[in-house]
Amino acid sequence: MKKVIGVIIGFAFAVSALAQTAEEILSKMEEVFEQHENEGVAMDVDTKVPLIGTITLKTYTLGNKSRIEFKMLGNKLIIWDDCVTEYAYDSKHNEVSIAEGSGTNAEDTGDVEMFNGITDGYDVSIKKQTATAWYIQCKKSKNNPEEYAPKTMEVVVAKDTYYPISLSAKISGSTLTMRDLVFGVTDEDVTFDISKYPGAKVTDKRKK
Repeated sequence: MKKVIGVIIGFAFAVSALAQTAEEILSKMEEVFEQHENEGVAMDVDTKVPLIGTITLKTYTLGNKSRIEFKMLGNKLIIWDDCVTEYAYDSKHNEVSIAEGSGTNAEDTGDVEMFNGITDGYDVSIKKQTATAWYIQCKKSKNNPEEYAPKTMEVVVAKDTYYPISLSAKISGSTLTMRDLVFGVTDEDVTFDISKYPGAKVTDKRKK
């Protein structure tokens, strides 16, 4: 009996040693994300807005270039931005609008940036886990200096690859969920090509 108890205790200690904290899991996820980020990232972004419903955007990011596309009331809108110039296509009017770019690197702002430094300013814990994923809850710390940082977030991480599966956050009364992340975006995915929109009216709104 003592031998059996000893084996059970030894197994329990072994399992405990293999257990990872939420901080360790997120740290490994961020390492993997950084390793693949220069390949470009594509994802779906669901934004649930009160009284309006859920709007789903498809986003592509590669270096300083980005592309966002979504449908609203049957109208498909696509926006390309390379920091210098922004192109917006409106399918309803078959029109392309050209404007000044954002002037910011797409990888350093917006949705992609939310996967970097998650533990900074947040208290994190493993909410639950399945055979394939960890569900990590992030609560805004009292000493978090970012006024508009989400109060809570949930990050789901794949156990086999440490790839981020999804990130959900509540921001200004809306719920934002980034999901179905895929690494590997081509320059063609994020570069505007007028030849793909024959007959489109082009309106240049840039300052002359």
